[in-house]
Amino acid sequence: MGLKSVFQLAVLSLLSFVSGAYAAFGYSSSGGTYIIDAGSANSLVFSVSQSNCDIRSIKYRGTELQYGSQFTHINSGLGSATVSISQINGSNKYIKVTCVTSTLTHYIVVREGDSSMFLATYITAQPSVGELRWIARLLPDKLPGEYPYGDVSNTRSSSSTVEGSDVFVVNGQTRSKFYSSTRFIDEDSHCVFGGSDLMHVCIMTPQQESSSGGPFFRDINSNNAGDSTNLYNYMNSGHVQTEPYRMGLHGPYIMQFSRSGIPSVKNVDISWFGEVGVTGWVPASGRGRVTGTASGVQSGMEGVVHWFNSAAQYWARTSSNGAFTSPLMKPGTYTMVLYQTEFKIATSTVTVTAGQTRSQNIAGTFNTSRNTLWQIGQYDGQPTGFRNADKFLRMHPSDSRMSSWGPLTYTVGSSPLTDFPMAVFQSVNNPVTIRFNLGSAPGAATLRIATTLSFAGSRPQVNVNGWSGPAPSAPAKIDSRGVTRGAYRGHGEVYTVAIPAGRLVAGSNTITISSISGSSGTTFQRHADFRCC
Repeated sequence: MGLKSVFQLAVLSLLSFVSGAYAAFGYSSSGGTYIIDAGSANSLVFSVSQSNCDIRSIKYRGTELQYGSQFTHINSGLGSATVSISQINGSNKYIKVTCVTSTLTHYIVVREGDSSMFLATYITAQPSVGELRWIARLLPDKLPGEYPYGDVSNTRSSSSTVEGSDVFVVNGQTRSKFYSSTRFIDEDSHCVFGGSDLMHVCIMTPQQESSSGGPFFRDINSNNAGDSTNLYNYMNSGHVQTEPYRMGLHGPYIMQFSRSGIPSVKNVDISWFGEVGVTGWVPASGRGRVTGTASGVQSGMEGVVHWFNSAAQYWARTSSNGAFTSPLMKPGTYTMVLYQTEFKIATSTVTVTAGQTRSQNIAGTFNTSRNTLWQIGQYDGQPTGFRNADKFLRMHPSDSRMSSWGPLTYTVGSSPLTDFPMAVFQSVNNPVTIRFNLGSAPGAATLRIATTLSFAGSRPQVNVNGWSGPAPSAPAKIDSRGVTRGAYRGHGEVYTVAIPAGRLVAGSNTITISSISGSSGTTFQRHADFRCC
């Protein structure tokens, strides 16, 4: 009798354990929220406000991860929205939450057995706050870490502010949420993590076709801000904005919860997403491709092909022989651009038709032979190799870990590339001096200065052995800080200066390049990013 009771108790304990590990897929309504259970082995249960679409609770494996004072949502919250929920049976079972405002429809989709939120945001107008972003505000004691760049964007326990309200000093180092950025073309997954069993919460975006900025755009990905650890997906923002915002469907993008390491976007399948009924979704059958060969890219540099119009953007890297295949694209006529690394060398147009593959080559002509007296750096659209180019993505220019900004003097033939600054700040290292010797006077010459970004109208003016070159017109305005936020890519103006005969001489020559601007600025504000010549 005693043995029978013990056996029955063991069976009941086992059944109880199994039931807790595999929860029931479904949803319920309670206290003004929808409660969604993903039915996954590693349990994901979260609640969505029925009045404004805020995610108010996220429990993964029974642990609450949601920050309680602010919630997880689009922008900084929709304020109010019409929120509905439904279960859909297709190739799998899905739960879809739909949140509607006058200009925005946001979707939260869960697939049975998957500890992920599949998210998509359809807009007909840019939000009035000026940013279209998804932000998950999570508990920093549960998820303190950030991947892939670590503490560079951890502003917890900051002692002072360096610039604005977004660059701080922590333990003597400058840190900012902006230093968590990755170029769109390089994005895989970015995560926050922590816990005794090492949970990762990661954002993955299979494509950014409705965002703006192109393949080399970058924006905030994560930030341990102290009160909360924030995980972002930026879709449209004014951070170094170089083209108009795009409307339409942004997504799907995925927020995945994992105990098995860092997921990769390469392993994400979204082919089923059309089954759930999302406004703006274009299936593979309604898309086309472009294939071809790119030529004219300088040896040793990466070739990138970029397609864009007012509705969409796409890109692809070329192979070693220049071959490329685009992602599946929406039908339409696109501008087609070829870059060597990030420097534009060719432009054309191409029309994409649904269900078809268009063959079109593209050839760059920038790298034709020239009689070059000397060159500093490469035409790659980046500040590669210049002083502090190895640091500025992850720290402020004023950081003590930076090498001295100068003013610097670069001597052609003997100076290392690091003797030329990646940026010229009007009040810090202005001007840059170049010294060089010529065996004979060359007559008239052309000085070419390629820039990547300017702020507050900064542009280069040269002086050649006492002769002052003309002051260029101000470049197209980008109303955003750049280098101080870890950004370097703007419109990429190239300035040419016609140097009259007689100004360059046999023997010693000196050229200075000054940053000029229509207004004065404080330290590390007015700047231009140069490469020469």
